[in-house]
Amino acid sequence: MIRDDIENKLISRFSPHFLQVINESHRHNVPEGAESHFKVIIVSDDFNEKRSVSRHRDVYQTLAHEMENGVHALALHTFTLNEWNEQQDKALRSPECRGGSQED
Repeated sequence: MIRDDIENKLISRFSPHFLQVINESHRHNVPEGAESHFKVIIVSDDFNEKRSVSRHRDVYQTLAHEMENGVHALALHTFTLNEWNEQQDKALRSPECRGGSQED
């Protein structure tokens, strides 16, 4: 399963304090059972002293194979441990799908 591959790669690369990989494909116009849209919540010391863009770049580089082979979108929520401790009580909602179809 792609979700498991994503999770394993992120654990190996970032040694996260917390990691959640959620398949949100069902919220989009894709076939049932698809694994194309994911929300990733990751808390890692690797993100200390890095801006959001750099954190996201690191995650995308780690998941380059998945992005080239079926994963269409990642909603990334990347935190340091301190940021996570401050953020935990806030909802991390992904935006609604804005359309698109299997034919696009």
